[in-house]
Amino acid sequence: MTTIAEPQALEAPALGLHTDLSNEDYHADKTSLSSSGARKLLPPSCPAKFRYEQDNPQPASKTFDYGNAAHKTVLGNGPDLVVIDHDTWNTKAAKAEVAEARAMGAIPLKQNEMQMVVDMAAAIRRHPLAAALLDPAYGAPEQSGFWVDGPSGIRRRVRFDWLPSMHAGRLIVPDYKTAADASNDAFQKSIDHYGYNQQAAWYEEAAQALGLGDETTELLFVVQEKTAPYLVNVIGLDYFAREIGRAKNRVAIEKFAECTDTGYWPGYADKNPNYVPLPGWAENRDKEIYL
Repeated sequence: MTTIAEPQALEAPALGLHTDLSNEDYHADKTSLSSSGARKLLPPSCPAKFRYEQDNPQPASKTFDYGNAAHKTVLGNGPDLVVIDHDTWNTKAAKAEVAEARAMGAIPLKQNEMQMVVDMAAAIRRHPLAAALLDPAYGAPEQSGFWVDGPSGIRRRVRFDWLPSMHAGRLIVPDYKTAADASNDAFQKSIDHYGYNQQAAWYEEAAQALGLGDETTELLFVVQEKTAPYLVNVIGLDYFAREIGRAKNRVAIEKFAECTDTGYWPGYADKNPNYVPLPGWAENRDKEIYL
């Protein structure tokens, strides 16, 4: 059993759309549930892990630098990018410059890494559909929204990568992702692994709740590879993928409401053991031989 005291909450952002809320202030609101948080509440994760990560945010690391730097160059918003101009980062001087950059909230990059993200942004601008979806003349990056979920009464939040400022007909919301492989087959696996169908359903509901769109609103993923020639793929999800995501979001929302109300954030098996079968392929293999 994991019972964790609630952290002292800061003043929560007002309901509605925020065009100038910082990323830090957005993530500092622990009273509301985000799409990534909803996914962390469900298997293979659990509420205890969600609560721990909310209360113990991880410091910046090299693991996320490429994606965050690409977001900066492609979307035009995010931490400053600082080139650490040393052949190796193992020296005392280089380490000091890296630490100084991180202390300022910037992303330290090698010269070739900076060139990579600049080239990625250029590739986006050359792609007809991606360029149209992320046209700076008709939209703005990093827009935050907060609303109250009707069935549960909890606060929900969203941070759009990009929100169009003008649109005719239905609202199309692009979301930028970097990936090792942007092909349809590879991204199909990522949908399941990262819960991108939950994200799509969450963002579409957010747009409706905030009065930005209606039931025809659609989220499209702009997926870009991190190696030259930095290929781009624009991917939408089918009806059943989004409906499954919507159903999983509802379970997560109700779990968040319950845990918030009780102060109890369960782990994997706090009260009863979990009984787990063999993987299906192993069971099929072995039962033919041994049973």
